[in-house]
Amino acid sequence: MGGDCLGLGGSRGRHGNAPPPLFRPVPARVLRHSGGGLEVPRRPGARTGPATKDPTAVERANLLNMAKLSIKGLIESALSFGRTLDSDYPPLQQFFVVMEHCLKHGLKVRKSFLSYNKTIWGPLELVEKLYPEAEEIGASVRDLPGLKTPLGRARAWLRLALMQKKMADYLRCLIIQRDLLSEFYEYHALMMEEEGAVIVGLLVGLNVIDANLCVKGEDLDSQVGVIDFSMYLKNEEDIGNKERNVQIAAILDQKNYVEELNRQLNSTVSSLHSRVDSLEKSNTKLIEELAIAKNNIIKLQEENHQLRSENKLILMKTQQHLEVTKVDVETELQTYKHSRQGLDEMYNEARRQLRDESQLRQDVENELAVQVSMKHEIELAMKLLEKDIHEKQDTLIGLRQQLEEVKAINIEMYQKLQGSEDGLKEKNEIIARLEEKTNKITAAMRQLEQRLQQAEKAQMEAEDEDEKYLQECLSKSDSLQKQISQKEKQLVQLETDLKIEKEWRQTLQEDLQKEKDALSHLRNETQQIISLKKEFLNLQDENQQLKKIYHEQEQALQELGNKLSESKLKIEDIKEANKALQGLVWLKDKEATHCKLCEKEFSLSKRKHHCRNCGEIFCNACSDNELPLPSSPKPVRVCDSCHALLIQRCSSNLP
Repeated sequence: MGGDCLGLGGSRGRHGNAPPPLFRPVPARVLRHSGGGLEVPRRPGARTGPATKDPTAVERANLLNMAKLSIKGLIESALSFGRTLDSDYPPLQQFFVVMEHCLKHGLKVRKSFLSYNKTIWGPLELVEKLYPEAEEIGASVRDLPGLKTPLGRARAWLRLALMQKKMADYLRCLIIQRDLLSEFYEYHALMMEEEGAVIVGLLVGLNVIDANLCVKGEDLDSQVGVIDFSMYLKNEEDIGNKERNVQIAAILDQKNYVEELNRQLNSTVSSLHSRVDSLEKSNTKLIEELAIAKNNIIKLQEENHQLRSENKLILMKTQQHLEVTKVDVETELQTYKHSRQGLDEMYNEARRQLRDESQLRQDVENELAVQVSMKHEIELAMKLLEKDIHEKQDTLIGLRQQLEEVKAINIEMYQKLQGSEDGLKEKNEIIARLEEKTNKITAAMRQLEQRLQQAEKAQMEAEDEDEKYLQECLSKSDSLQKQISQKEKQLVQLETDLKIEKEWRQTLQEDLQKEKDALSHLRNETQQIISLKKEFLNLQDENQQLKKIYHEQEQALQELGNKLSESKLKIEDIKEANKALQGLVWLKDKEATHCKLCEKEFSLSKRKHHCRNCGEIFCNACSDNELPLPSSPKPVRVCDSCHALLIQRCSSNLP
């Protein structure tokens, strides 16, 4: 950096693809008037005195002082401004730039496939995990369509946090979790040191400000974050310009008020225009309806004239009909007087007949009560019989299943018997062969033992002869030694043969033991097969007994079915008798509006017809049947259900 310029990247020169400067170049004399306590960091290669400071500490101190100035200036200007701040407000823009630099300080560079990545969006995303209320901001930032870079998302996040008045709370959560921050920041970063906590404390004062920022329209990806120091320098001209600023603020307030009034008026005008359009449309509709109503009135007047003329004709006809009926009524009165005397006599006779019929009715009712009690008893007996039938059917099904299982077991047992018999035969043959082999082996063993004994005797004799003739036959020692060596060789061969024979004998004994075990196993299996044969015979006996029981129960069920059919026929006869005794209920024409079977409504075309058997009312299609009844020998109209019932009864009564 130059001597007249103040910057935060003291350790880096501006060459190649270096990042843009953090601050605009400010003359050195500005530092005397600012009063912010800013220091210029020296280059690592520059000559320094004995009291040199760490450049990262200088950067942190400069950023802290800038944050203090920007926050203080923003609060003072906002309070003097006296209204909500927009995104175009310069102190607010500078505050966001300063905050961006504070968050960028000491960021770790993350390598990717294409380039080096160094953004503040990574640590800000952590806030969602630490502070659940910040999830809304994160979601809304991701949903913004114009943002393409992580830096743009971070800038939008800062603006939304300020509008929510929770920027201090969110950043406090980040500073507390230093372990998580160490993934994104170096150990000397501002957010990892005490300066970060001081800045978070200063941010609490921003909760006084109301900000109304439009994030959608702004181009946050391509903004250049450079701090403008000219806003924080106090001159004599600035003191004189305060009154002008107050006047300008008042004018701006008036302007905003007028603009709001204008917007409201425009909205009212547009709403009035829409109302006028709707009224015009409704007016045209009403005119059309009026024309239709006038036409209807004319038609109704014509109909009224026609009805009046018809009414006059009907009145004339009724008057003529009345005169005729008067003459008829007078003649009927005379006949009524003559017939009344005869009716009185008939009434007395009917009374007598009524008394006789009432006595008969009482007798019939008593008989009916007896028959009803009999009917209940029969129904109970029927239910009991049905229960017994169902139970016996269930037992029959169970017995059939058991029979099938027994058959399957029998087949399996028979197959096992055949297999075991074949196995027994094979194993008996093997045992016979093994016994022959053992006999041969024992004979060979005996022969070998005899040979051994002979060889031992020959050896003993040779040794005795050697001892006797050692002293005498020194000259013959060479020949004897040769013979001894030959005999020793023969002994070695005999010993090897003996070992082989012993091993063979052991193997044969092991085979014998195995065969004996197999024999014992086969004997056990034969015993099991014999026991299974006995069980199979027992099961066959049980099966025959169950078949007998099954045939007996089937016969009993057939008898019960015959009895049931007979009892059903008797019940139907009793029901018929009850109906005949109780008398048929003859339904009135007024009570029926729909056919009882097809449930279609009666009309002039669909006429009502009584069934002569049940007394209910049906349409012609549902009662187009004729049968002779006990009440009338001639064929009479009967409904479909009664027709089917009567035919079924007649067919069951036939032998």
